[in-house]
Amino acid sequence: MIAGLYAHRESPIHRLPPGVKLAALPIAGTLVFALPSLAVAASVFALTLLGYVVARLGLRLAWAQFRPVLFVLALIAAAQLWFGTPFDAALAALRLAALILLAALMTLTTRTADLVAVLERVLSPLRPLGVDPARVSLAISLTLSFIPMVAQIVEEVREAQAARGIRRSTLRLAVPVIVRLLKAGDEIAEAIDARS
Repeated sequence: MIAGLYAHRESPIHRLPPGVKLAALPIAGTLVFALPSLAVAASVFALTLLGYVVARLGLRLAWAQFRPVLFVLALIAAAQLWFGTPFDAALAALRLAALILLAALMTLTTRTADLVAVLERVLSPLRPLGVDPARVSLAISLTLSFIPMVAQIVEEVREAQAARGIRRSTLRLAVPVIVRLLKAGDEIAEAIDARS
């Protein structure tokens, strides 16, 4: 299931070394959270959308990654608006939207095996401290891969419910999504056990 997230295209972003793409996530995250500026967050968001175009994935696929998390972003923005200001709400939503799209872009343009290999190399100096780079890198790569996978599952469940004429409801959406995520987690755990 995780491997299915990779979308093969001939593009400059696909050809970028996995380490460069992996480094872009914490750099962008640090940038948007260290600088409380709508301009910075909007720039990262716009550059990420440009990345989808350059990677020949298209804005429609970017929207497909983004649409399922709109409800969550709206809740976060509402909470920020309640406890803070409209600026806080807009900044929080824009920061998270940019990072979610960037994580999805990385998993769509990088094979999971390549990502795991890079993480293992980066974490190998921690081996004398008792850290198993293989386990940590697999956990990180699975976490990153789960971000777009959750979005995909939410979208599939929403479309299936609409096709059956089921009225929109957070509870009606949440239950099948959680069940499918738990099933996917079990499948991944079985695959990991089979490999070890």
